[in-house]
Amino acid sequence: MSAAYATFGLAPAMRAGGVLANGDFQLHRDFVDFIVDSRPLLFQLSDLDAVSPLASDVPPAIFTAQVRSLLGETDAPLPGGRHVIYGCPECEDLACGAVTAVIERDGDDFIWRDFAWQTEETVDLRLNGYHGIGPFRFRGAEYRAALDSLLQEETQRARRRVLLIGARVAVLAKLAAALRSIGIGADITHGVGGVPADELRGYGAVAFGRAISEEERAAVRRSFDRAGIEVAYVDGLAPIVPLLVAQIEHALDRSPLAQRRLVRLVAADGEAGVEVTSPCRVRLTAYRLDRLYRSHAQEVFDGVLEAGRHRIALDAKAVKGESFVVARTSGSVLVEAMAR
Repeated sequence: MSAAYATFGLAPAMRAGGVLANGDFQLHRDFVDFIVDSRPLLFQLSDLDAVSPLASDVPPAIFTAQVRSLLGETDAPLPGGRHVIYGCPECEDLACGAVTAVIERDGDDFIWRDFAWQTEETVDLRLNGYHGIGPFRFRGAEYRAALDSLLQEETQRARRRVLLIGARVAVLAKLAAALRSIGIGADITHGVGGVPADELRGYGAVAFGRAISEEERAAVRRSFDRAGIEVAYVDGLAPIVPLLVAQIEHALDRSPLAQRRLVRLVAADGEAGVEVTSPCRVRLTAYRLDRLYRSHAQEVFDGVLEAGRHRIALDAKAVKGESFVVARTSGSVLVEAMAR
């Protein structure tokens, strides 16, 4: 086994939820990802749609148990000293498949080895092992400090509620229902003047409809500023629910910019420019409003892109008139209005 050390850290990450072009719903999950040698370990697993067991929406007792297990303070949950490193974001059932690894102590060091894709209690490393990943040797002090920090401070749960402010009540109601269906709380209001700071503290983002004036937006911002609460503000691009959901998903992303896969989207002259930092599946969906103010959606690209910048031609019919492009990977979402 290699004696070389890898660095170990933790960082907030997100599995982007959303309302997809075919009408399916994808759950939003906030979790803590493992950073190995300054890079998310998840990025080494091709285009895996998964979350770590350190998810923000699990009960505190289970979250603590997961941390204790990774620290070797409790027995491994699977035979052979194996631990779930990444699991299904929808149900976390082993039958759906999970990335597992053996975690063991070697003196003061911690070693992660024998990574594999596992769907049953036992695993065949020859058939299902990730032969190009690991083993990783972590210095004990660094490893314990990172995981202990999740226990020493009261675990900071992501604020997964959104305040919706707009004039079109029907659109707001549909948007709130869509957000709730993917695991994001949503409330509708006309203003927040006089709302106690404790109530405002529950929100991670505020979304404004296009009819809300700049004066009204400024008043909302002042209310949050007076309460000392930092939130993300979303200016709704159009009354198209899946598009607004994508904008809110992007606003709720707390992962460090340097550790995101999808980092750039431009849309102009019938093309989309996309930049990704590692190979991954990218889906592009075009939304537009026609002359009768009806919304239309069309998936215009779905494929695996290598790391780097890419130019993708878009169907001219999909982006005519007032149109928008949503780029989506398993971990992030970007939205841009089509420039002319």
